[in-house]
Amino acid sequence: MIVIGGREDKVGDKLILSEVARRIGRGRLVIAAVASKYPGPLFDEYDHVFRSLGLKHVAKLEIHNRCEANDETKIRVLDDAAGVFFTGGDQLRITSQLGDTPVHRRIKDIYESQGLIAGTSAGASVMCETMIVSSGNPHSHKVSDSIKLAPGFGLIGGMIIDQHFSERSRMVRLLGSIAQNPKNLVIANSPGIFFAHKKLRLCRADAFVRPRERSEERAHSLWFVPKHCPLRNRR
Repeated sequence: MIVIGGREDKVGDKLILSEVARRIGRGRLVIAAVASKYPGPLFDEYDHVFRSLGLKHVAKLEIHNRCEANDETKIRVLDDAAGVFFTGGDQLRITSQLGDTPVHRRIKDIYESQGLIAGTSAGASVMCETMIVSSGNPHSHKVSDSIKLAPGFGLIGGMIIDQHFSERSRMVRLLGSIAQNPKNLVIANSPGIFFAHKKLRLCRADAFVRPRERSEERAHSLWFVPKHCPLRNRR
């Protein structure tokens, strides 16, 4: 799994998206712009970027409502997919349209079969069992009122991922996540990346909090990557 904090570089070295393309290799990447109100232009942008990075097989998963997520033709778009990439937008649009549908279950099958699931911004937050959906009540003095949470895709458990952390000054949201979910690992991820499949393998994040209650045997291991360090050379 590759989780991106948002506003990843789409010009120049394209460091983060290059890693997505490297892991797909000669396989087929499905781009899901479900989170956006304007999926067409967003798909075109990422289609151009990934093809410029050498991918030959890029497909579009276009779903506008839950009925379409039960359509066999939509499910077949995911056949033989080496990975799925979720764009940014509104994470509630993803879960409300795909959650617990055949398309959702097919995406989970791809992940469980060692396929790549990647997402940026809203597409990153939706990966967890619990996701942040808004900043809550700005007039409340209670830290726990600073965010609103909702069920996510549940591809990874025991953690919450926030995005655009530094650029949108989301420290209060981070603290609110801890207050409401003290047993979860909370990762605040700005334009950066981490990889996971059942456990964290590599991480670059602005902030993370590991619960003290969690035993060392079960604790996640974290590595930070310098800003310009090539990801493929890290383990």
